[in-house]
Parts: sequence; C-alpha cells; structure tokens
Amino acid sequence: MSRPRLISFSRNGKAGYGLLSGDGVVDLSARHGQRWPSLREVIADGALAKLARESSSLPADFPVSEIRYEIPIPAPEKIICVGVNFPDRNEEYKDGQAAPSNPSLFVRFPRSFTGHQQPLMRPPESPQLDYEGEIVIVIGKGGRRIGEDTALDHIAALSLCNEGTIRDWVRHAKFNVTQGKNFDRSGSIGPWLVPYEDEAQLADIRLETRVNGEVRQQDRTSRMIFSFRKIINYISTFTTLAAGDVIVTGTPTGAGARFDPPVWLKPGDVVEVEAEGIGTLRNTIADEA
Repeated sequence: MSRPRLISFSRNGKAGYGLLSGDGVVDLSARHGQRWPSLREVIADGALAKLARESSSLPADFPVSEIRYEIPIPAPEKIICVGVNFPDRNEEYKDGQAAPSNPSLFVRFPRSFTGHQQPLMRPPESPQLDYEGEIVIVIGKGGRRIGEDTALDHIAALSLCNEGTIRDWVRHAKFNVTQGKNFDRSGSIGPWLVPYEDEAQLADIRLETRVNGEVRQQDRTSRMIFSFRKIINYISTFTTLAAGDVIVTGTPTGAGARFDPPVWLKPGDVVEVEAEGIGTLRNTIADEA
C-alpha cells in the first residue's frame, strides 16, 4: 500500500504545499492556506495524517511538471544532525575507540538545503563536495526531556536527506564542523513528507545512496548505533523540541571521502538517496555561480 506524500513547492513564483496524486498535485495550500500557511503549521496542529487522508480522493489541480520541489518544512525552528551513527561509519575513524556513548550532533541552517530534483551547489571555495544519505524525522508533538518509551509518539513524518558536506571546510577549526556543513544549497531534503503511523516504517528499513547509478552507501536502520528513540530522548534533554523540527539521523559508510583517492561530486553527477517506504530523493550537481 502506497503512503501519502505531502510536498512543499513553488509554482509561478508562489510558495505552496500539496498532496501528490499520480503525476499531479492536489493544491492544499489553495484550500487551507488561511488556516495553515505551510506544512509546519499543519504539523503543529497535529493535522498532517488527517489532511492527507481527507484529501486523497481530490482531483489534481496541476501537473507535477509545473512545480519546483522545495524542502518540506520551509522554516523549521531547528535542523539537528546526528554524526557517526552506523557501526561501519564509526570504524572509519580508525582511532581504536568503541562506539560513542552519546550522539555527536551539529546544526544546519535551512538555506544550506535545496529540494528534490534541484542541483546541489559546489562552491568556488572548494571542490570537495561529498554526499551523505540519511533518514529524516520531523517532530510533530514538541517536548522537553522526552522518554525513550514515548519518543516515537513525537514524530509527525519521515523524509530523506542528502547531507552534502564540503569536506576540507569541516577541518577549518579545531572543535566544530559547522562551516563545512552549511554552504548554501550544498545539501537537500525531500522529496516529500510521509506521515508517520507506526514503528515498522523506520525500525528496520534499507537506506541506500547511489551516485550515477552506482551504489555507494547501503545499510539498515536496525543497525544504527543510536535508535530513533534515543536520538529524540537525548536531544530533548538539552533543548525543547518544537513541532516542525527536523532531525537528520546519520549516514552509513561509503562517502566519497573514504575512497583512495577521494571521489568528490562534480557537475553533471546524479545522487539518489532511497529508503524503503519513504521514496527516492534525487539531485544533480552544479557549480555555484
């Protein structure tokens, strides 16, 4: 059974959101924009799954070919990313250390991401643009110090991320990776939101990244060092999670930096991030003007 897919888009210079229906889009922003200006407000109202169900029989208003995909949550309060969250990824560091006892975290800004089918930008400052395929959870019900036993109840939706990284810029300073993780439009989120219904949607699903059709990364969420429950519990210990917050949950081994010699993304490359039950996020690569 296919799950509903909700998108944020721009069309004729105007932002909107809707439900994919075959090759068309049901324009939900035209119907509900006064009440919910974006999918973030839909989520904050706890209405995402209900809106998708109630809109499933509506006819499409225009074809997908007329839209530009945008990141699903247009202005999240927070985008928090988890680093080193698969066993083979941890072993890449060759420091002899066991898996960390707590997640490694960093933040990204919305401007550092673009949408599905849009090019990732390779900046003039560095050719070392790399890919990282990851699963995204979007918070529905906010909270502080959320227990692991109830953590999944706080998820509204699932999506995907290519957490594009400028590798040499994550080494520019001693204690942080912020610079290399936040070049404008160096990563992507999408293609859509799939409403979260039950743990089976993410407990043991395959995550795969392909470059020009070649599989570069592949693993399963059941092998994550820190579970989705633990991630939500840990982050909410120090910051209040809010509806619409985006959590990027970690990438498997196999990024371009780990080849010998490293293989960086270049203009014309196509990167696809796919996860079972969620979909495929696809982006090309282009040089930033």
